[in-house]
Amino acid sequence: MRSRSYDPDLTPPWKKQRPAPEVPADPELVVEEITTGFCGAVIRTEKTAEGPTVTLEDRFGKHRVFPMTPRGFLLEGRTVTLVRPSPSRGSAPAGGPDSAPRRTASGSLSVPGARARVARAGRIYVEGRHDAELVEKVWGDDLRIEGVVVEYLEGVDDLPAVVRDFEPGPEARLGVLVDHLVPGSKESRIAAEVTDEHVLVVGHPYIDIWEAVKPSSLGIEAWPRVPHGQDWKSGVCAALGWPANTGAAWQRILGHVHDYRDLEPALLGRVEQLIDHVTVGFS
Repeated sequence: MRSRSYDPDLTPPWKKQRPAPEVPADPELVVEEITTGFCGAVIRTEKTAEGPTVTLEDRFGKHRVFPMTPRGFLLEGRTVTLVRPSPSRGSAPAGGPDSAPRRTASGSLSVPGARARVARAGRIYVEGRHDAELVEKVWGDDLRIEGVVVEYLEGVDDLPAVVRDFEPGPEARLGVLVDHLVPGSKESRIAAEVTDEHVLVVGHPYIDIWEAVKPSSLGIEAWPRVPHGQDWKSGVCAALGWPANTGAAWQRILGHVHDYRDLEPALLGRVEQLIDHVTVGFS
């Protein structure tokens, strides 16, 4: 009798790892690094002595560098192996067949052809018109898909009464974004009066929403310091040599905001919290 020849690899077929598909690390491709869970868009790839690396940028502007190891990343839930893009792929025109998945201004993956959802009963309230316009410009696509309406209050002095009139509940959650929500401020005292479990009040540390725009996005070194007691917006215009028209100044600022990377992380996280609060538990 002839003896059978056996494969020295005794791993059952169903346990063997299949090679992961190779995906070019094109700029703006959004992936998740498997071991850390860091999710971001490809900024660049580099060839190093230890092997190729990829730099990712998350929605808060943080950069991380990772080795391009086999089966090291997730792309839309699939395990993939990133490879350096060829020059021809790297120069593919935007929107062409080789272009990376598009993202919304907030950094989320866009959903082509998605229709706006019917508005939910829940709402997000912000202090003023400028706040609402900034949220709409950066998160507008996400808000329409989620069916979340943003309204502005013209200040939060009457916030407890506004909350009572809204009558929040499990099916109608309310999120509120407050300017200058820091310990000891008037805004923090007002926010503390709101204790309804269906209401989330969060804020950023800036005197006004203008300050939530990165100075670098406007081409200035820093936001001017305005003396206490002086109108902050007028003081900013005077210090920067802008005409004394705060409406025109705001349009100038808003025109330099293209996506989440133009905003400070302290604002980004708070708006994401409010969207999650209003939509959690709903499909």
